Amino acid sequence: MIEKLSKLATYGGTWVLYLMIALSIASIAIMIERAIFFARRRDDDDALARKVVSALRRHDVREADRLLGASPSVAAAAVRPALEWLDGGPDAIEEIVEAEMTKQRKELEWGMTFLGTLGTNAPFVGLLGTVLGVIQAFQQLGAAGQNQGAMGSVMAGIAEALIATGVGLFVALPAVVAYNLAQKRINEIEQGAAQITKRLMAFLKSEEKHAREFHALGEQRPAYHELEAARQHEDRSGDHLRSATPSEGDEPLAEMS
Repeated sequence: MIEKLSKLATYGGTWVLYLMIALSIASIAIMIERAIFFARRRDDDDALARKVVSALRRHDVREADRLLGASPSVAAAAVRPALEWLDGGPDAIEEIVEAEMTKQRKELEWGMTFLGTLGTNAPFVGLLGTVLGVIQAFQQLGAAGQNQGAMGSVMAGIAEALIATGVGLFVALPAVVAYNLAQKRINEIEQGAAQITKRLMAFLKSEEKHAREFHALGEQRPAYHELEAARQHEDRSGDHLRSATPSEGDEPLAEMS
């Protein structure tokens, strides 16, 4: 085993440099992909939450669903399925949003493990290359013996070995920065989903209060989707009456005939 490790050390740290270059290219590709991903899914979650609650106050579930579906944000995608659970109350809304965010988090955190691992361990990989390079240089020094001319090549080998540590730091720093920025953006998305959810829960709690008032008066408040169906029926009836009523410009023609 020791002989195999000693033989590996004789190869020097050049292969570590190639490994670091490959890891750097992979990390840059992930950074670009994550930047595009988060840029395409940016939206004003606060304004969206106000519009959704405003639509629900009008018992317009279809409009609220359209607003959430049209938004590119991940928070909207997590909250949208909760509209099917409005009649379940605030607790149901909270549970379904948490379940959806768990599913969305897998997509949000894609590549984060690689960046975090690379940012933490790339300096150690570079240090490994330096150690191997120094070992190779000292082996060359021992083989040179008293040859003073070989000292220059040995020093050059040690300097080249130290480059591996510098490359490791150069690869690690951008990965750490990208990882922290991505985690910050993920936290903002989760906060946006929580903001929309809390507004929905506050609205549903006010609806529950109204339902208790109805119950105290001996009346039963219709279910939320029943109110939505009634509102759509009223809209269709209004459109039919407007189409059936003659316009002011048609009245003189009717009198002339």
